[in-house]
Amino acid sequence: MNVKTQCFGTAHFPLVAKGTTLGSETRLKVDTGTQMADNSKTEDTASDSLEAAKNASNKKEKLADQVMQNPQALAALQERLDNTALTPSSYIDTFPKAVIRRIDALKKLQVKCAHIEAKFYEEVHDLERKYAALYQPLFDKRREFINGEAEPTDAEAEWHSENEEEEKLAGDLKNAMVIEEKAEETNVKGIPDFWFTIFRNVDMLSELVQEYDEPILKHLQDIKVKFSEPGQPMSFSLEFHFGPNDYFSNSVLTKTYKMKSEPDKTDPFSFEGPEIVDCEGCTIDWKKGKNVTVKTIKKKQKHKGRGTVRTITKQVPNDSFFNFFSPIKVSGDGESLDEDSEYTLAADFEIGHFFRERIVPRAVLYFTGEAIEDDDNFEEDEEGEEEELEGEEEGEEEEDAEGDPKKDSSQPAECKQQ
Repeated sequence: MNVKTQCFGTAHFPLVAKGTTLGSETRLKVDTGTQMADNSKTEDTASDSLEAAKNASNKKEKLADQVMQNPQALAALQERLDNTALTPSSYIDTFPKAVIRRIDALKKLQVKCAHIEAKFYEEVHDLERKYAALYQPLFDKRREFINGEAEPTDAEAEWHSENEEEEKLAGDLKNAMVIEEKAEETNVKGIPDFWFTIFRNVDMLSELVQEYDEPILKHLQDIKVKFSEPGQPMSFSLEFHFGPNDYFSNSVLTKTYKMKSEPDKTDPFSFEGPEIVDCEGCTIDWKKGKNVTVKTIKKKQKHKGRGTVRTITKQVPNDSFFNFFSPIKVSGDGESLDEDSEYTLAADFEIGHFFRERIVPRAVLYFTGEAIEDDDNFEEDEEGEEEELEGEEEGEEEEDAEGDPKKDSSQPAECKQQ
């Protein structure tokens, strides 16, 4: 009798040869056994699934309980949900594709606007160059008066101020001074320590000046701003003109700031006008022993083998305003600077911009302190406006309280909460 094996999943049953029959009892036993085996496996699988689901549910409940019991975690989760809901990009993503397509078109227009704005600032730079030439004769005359190279005429010195009466009284007192004091006044040349006084008056500059810098800065005779020539990359230079001194042989120290006025290809929407991207100083030809940007220190060294001690001297960097002419160099290969270097470079750019925009054009007002007082008054006005607004809000609240009949009016006026 030939017997074949037929597979039905995992159960195998013998098939009898043709013409052979099985009794009903035998068939019943086979069917019953098979069904019991299947039911047992199904029950085991269902039991495992229920147990796994129960464990997962218990873990979720425990995690939820931990979050609910931790106020910080709950607050962080709520903040994340709020930010997600209010993110503009997530709001934009809800628009249909046709609307998003139109928004992309607007962005492309915005990039074109940025490039037009860059051209605008390039022409502004050309105008600055043009008007700098018109200012220069006035600045040259200013230099002559400061350094005693020329005396102003009566017409040039005539000035009507708001405190004219007080100045007249001061003038009368001066006329009553003794002859010796008048003689001393006539010996004063120009305006003593003009630029050095500006350095002392302006906090941004005085923070850079050390005590040993002061005798050098008293030789500073002029500061000029020079703009790049047409066709050259956008830049400006600061020229510090010094009289003969015992510290260095240079008559002019220069600092050049390189600028960029074009949108960044990777982030064109960040363009807000020209920005300083790099700067170059100059070499100061210090006279022997007069370099204030370094200091000499003595250090003792002990020989490991013999135990002998020797003293060596070495030069280390020293704080000085004249480090201004040896700036940190921006790497051209895309390497990023450390945090301290980035801060130092940003402060350097700010100082250069301040010289160009404020100090050089309005030097006399920083010498007298009037420009500084104007800046302080402007800040005080802003604070005053804030205080007035706060007062108005408080007044409105008080009026609302008085006009509300439901409020308890039995409280005395002097007991109002301040």
